[in-house]
Amino acid sequence: MNRFKLAKSYKSLLPYFFCLIIALPTFAQVTPTAPSTQAPSSTGNQGNTQPGAPRSNSAGNTQGNQPASSNSSQSTQQQGTQQGTQQQGDLQQNTDKGKAAGDPAVQNTETGNEQSKTNQNTTGTLSPEEQQKETLRQRIYGYSIFANKNLDLIPDLQIATPTNYVVGVGDELNIFIYNYAESSYEGIVNKDGNIVITRLGPVHVAGHTIEEVRKILIDKFSKFVPGLLGGGGATARTKLMVTLGAVRSIKVFVTGEVINPGTYVVSSLSSAFNALYQAGGPNEIGSFRDVRVVRDGKVVAHMDVYDYLSNGKVDGDIRVQDNDNIVVGYYLKRAEITGMVKRPGIYELKPEEKLGDMLRYSGGFMDKAYRARLKIQRVTSKERKLLEVSEDNFGTFEVATGDSIGVETVLDRFENRVTVEGAVMRPGDYSLDSSPSLKKLIENAQGLREDAFVGRVSVLRTRDDLVIQSIPINYTDIINNTAPDLILTRLDQVIIPSKFEMAEASYVSVEGEVNNPRIGENEGKFPYTIDMTLEDVLVQAGGLKESAYTTEVEVVRRKRNSIAGAANAQISEVFKFDVSRDLSLNSKASGFPLFPFDQVIVRKSPNYVEQQTVFVEGEVLVNGPYTIVNKNDKISDIIKRAGGLTDLAYPEGATLLRRTMVKNLEEPTDYEQAEVTEQSIKKGTIIGDTPNVKEEKIGIVLKNILKNPGSFEDLIVQEGDIIRIPKRLETVQVAGSVLYPTSVKYGKGMTFSDYISQSGGFTTQSLRKSSYIKYPNGNIDRTRRFLFFNVYPRVEPGSEIFVPMRAAPALNTQQTISTATGLLSSVMGLIVTVLAFRSIR
Repeated sequence: MNRFKLAKSYKSLLPYFFCLIIALPTFAQVTPTAPSTQAPSSTGNQGNTQPGAPRSNSAGNTQGNQPASSNSSQSTQQQGTQQGTQQQGDLQQNTDKGKAAGDPAVQNTETGNEQSKTNQNTTGTLSPEEQQKETLRQRIYGYSIFANKNLDLIPDLQIATPTNYVVGVGDELNIFIYNYAESSYEGIVNKDGNIVITRLGPVHVAGHTIEEVRKILIDKFSKFVPGLLGGGGATARTKLMVTLGAVRSIKVFVTGEVINPGTYVVSSLSSAFNALYQAGGPNEIGSFRDVRVVRDGKVVAHMDVYDYLSNGKVDGDIRVQDNDNIVVGYYLKRAEITGMVKRPGIYELKPEEKLGDMLRYSGGFMDKAYRARLKIQRVTSKERKLLEVSEDNFGTFEVATGDSIGVETVLDRFENRVTVEGAVMRPGDYSLDSSPSLKKLIENAQGLREDAFVGRVSVLRTRDDLVIQSIPINYTDIINNTAPDLILTRLDQVIIPSKFEMAEASYVSVEGEVNNPRIGENEGKFPYTIDMTLEDVLVQAGGLKESAYTTEVEVVRRKRNSIAGAANAQISEVFKFDVSRDLSLNSKASGFPLFPFDQVIVRKSPNYVEQQTVFVEGEVLVNGPYTIVNKNDKISDIIKRAGGLTDLAYPEGATLLRRTMVKNLEEPTDYEQAEVTEQSIKKGTIIGDTPNVKEEKIGIVLKNILKNPGSFEDLIVQEGDIIRIPKRLETVQVAGSVLYPTSVKYGKGMTFSDYISQSGGFTTQSLRKSSYIKYPNGNIDRTRRFLFFNVYPRVEPGSEIFVPMRAAPALNTQQTISTATGLLSSVMGLIVTVLAFRSIR
């Protein structure tokens, strides 16, 4: 029963528990509110206010394009508290304020920080609308100077005291009396506008300039300081000087179309431009041309930012005073210029300014700009309109707000160019103004070359329909004044052919055994010259090689007058000469003139053979290369010259390795690579098969060769052959389809089957009848079949036995029985079925 009551009481608490769980996320999102660090809006307690900080909760906020603060009552209460504090210690507060304002490091740091905050408004995470506004601002001329964080427009406080500076509450004045009498005084202007000086009492200085204050003080001090006033035409013997110590901070309002409108505390030395910079400058619809400074309800100055950007000065940039209002209105006329100008962008114009002024603001045209005519897109009350302005009307054309001016580039063409090419001294482009005719153009090109073909000069002319027209001219008639000179037009191209270019280049070729060091450049062809002889061309070819067949030097000449159409028509002539090593001919053949395209052939002497080498490796007395002495040198001759075989030599395993070049008739021959390959074959440096080298192992029976030198088995050696005699071999290698492929020690009397047995024997997949053996000399012997028996080859030391594998695996006993049983069952089933059908019938 107690448990039931307890459960009933818990049941009544469940709704409250669920409500608490639902409300937990809401409580988690509640964070404590940080205390406000906003500067007070009143100027009474200026010692706690940072100079240059925006006054976001002041009454000035209601005048711009930002809403007024909703905490106006709280701001009023703070102002009242600050005013009470000011009344309790006004003099001490002004002193602290003056010191703070007089410290340029503190003021510059604080003001710089506030300016960076102002500029950071355009660099954070922006909404699409704000990004669009920022993109527009970047195109407006003048905006970049206010968005530049590195630009320091804070006034320098370490300057000489301006004589026209108006003294106000909070300024610190330093008074110096010197020369005949000397003394100094310091004082801060209190809230009543007075400065308290010993012996003088309070002196009212607020609202007066420094020069006016100096005169007031001279009048005051002259009563007890002698010499301050001159007399009898003499100057005063005692001087009085007034300077500024710490300057006061003042409050100015920046309202209208600016980035950050509000109230700002600045130094009393600041100008209207300084305050505008701290407010971020005009926004995307603000005016840069008419920034007004309002003082006591009256406009006291007009400021043009373009004047500062263009000339570095602003006529209306006056020094601001307390409670001045800097007002930025809407722009009245603004247009955009794009294309080939130095500074494209959006420019604001005054009502009286024209298109020429806008071009001046944009920096003028770029070098390749099309200046003759500008295209302007204008937005009318209904639609768009396209206007064109010629260059003569730039200074008088009225620009309307919203106009878009496009400056295009010049055409990639010349308006007065003519070209001369070919056989002239200076071919190239010329001005049509200085070369109006063909004759004048050739004169300006320094005349014709000696090879000029003047009988057929071509002039290519571009007509109005852009079709190229060829005009043939006989320039000889123009020179002789028998034909009128041709008047040229724009883009004419004059081509004067050369006689050399019209003639076929003649040459004489030299082939064969000559020392041509430049064969890779001239390919054996030498330019033909008149009266060239056979001796001349052989000298140009570098002379004869040692292998040259000098008694049969041929000159092959084209037949130029053969009978056309004849089957036996002669197409060339051959002249043979006996040339000595000093390139001299006999008296009859000396000075034989050559014709163009003659072919000189110097063949190789049939008795000239370069040294050829074969190589001997292995078990001979002296290994190494051996030169072939006679063309019919055999293997026995080379072995004999090598000193014969050693005691460890195994002549049955001797082989002859021969490498030959393989040429593919379907592919072009790389003669340089072929020559390198042939040299490698001659030196025996090629190892293995390469794409263009075939390597063959020729099995030889060296024992029979050495017994019967010169026999049929004694082969004639060739250049690059390698004779290898191995050391006595004592093993036999067994590979292929055996149980354990291995090398077995050779034993005299052991058969083929013995070596198979020592390798584990055949496998079930061994193809025994196809087994073969490879002997050390490269010969191969196979297994033969006699009736039902395999006759295996004999085995010698160093042999290699190979047993191939069957293509299809053989069936074992169990598989054979299963297959036979299945076939027998099928046959018996077929028989029973047939008998059943017969019994039914």
